[in-house]
Amino acid sequence: MRRRDSAATKQLLLDAARRRFATDGYAATFIRDIATDAGVNVALIARYFGNKEGLFRACLAGSADELERSVAEDVTLEQLAAVMARHLTDARNGQYQTRIMMLLRSSGDPRAEEIRIGTLHSFAERLAALSGAPVLDAQFVLAATLGLTILRSAGVTPLADADQDELTPRLQRLITAML
Repeated sequence: MRRRDSAATKQLLLDAARRRFATDGYAATFIRDIATDAGVNVALIARYFGNKEGLFRACLAGSADELERSVAEDVTLEQLAAVMARHLTDARNGQYQTRIMMLLRSSGDPRAEEIRIGTLHSFAERLAALSGAPVLDAQFVLAATLGLTILRSAGVTPLADADQDELTPRLQRLITAML
């Protein structure tokens, strides 16, 4: 009997769930579909995450943690803005765009809404702490990056066609100015 790699299975479930939540929204996403997409038994969602709500929370939780891990402890505002801009404009790394689309398509369910608002507050507070800026300014940065993702996802040109080299310096200037 082959032993299951629990970390790999969790990651498969998180990846499948992020895709489903981003495309279908929270209310229209079913745990059976996520399990099927991940190629695992549906019972593993309950085992690893408790329920759909726990899985949704886990899908969103990593963004702020990844931001903190990707910057040094004594980061300057310009360095922080550069890291954020690179992550948000990297077309090869669609996880940030997927998480943002999850946030946008998760309304309609009161628990999902609570998780979504909590995630946005947490991210803004962590960004404010890292940058030394007020939380309101950090929320303005979130609003701008959400808008960028929406317009690119909608195919609004020339923004949607711009590559990382075109977008990163512009976004970096915007983040620096806002913080």
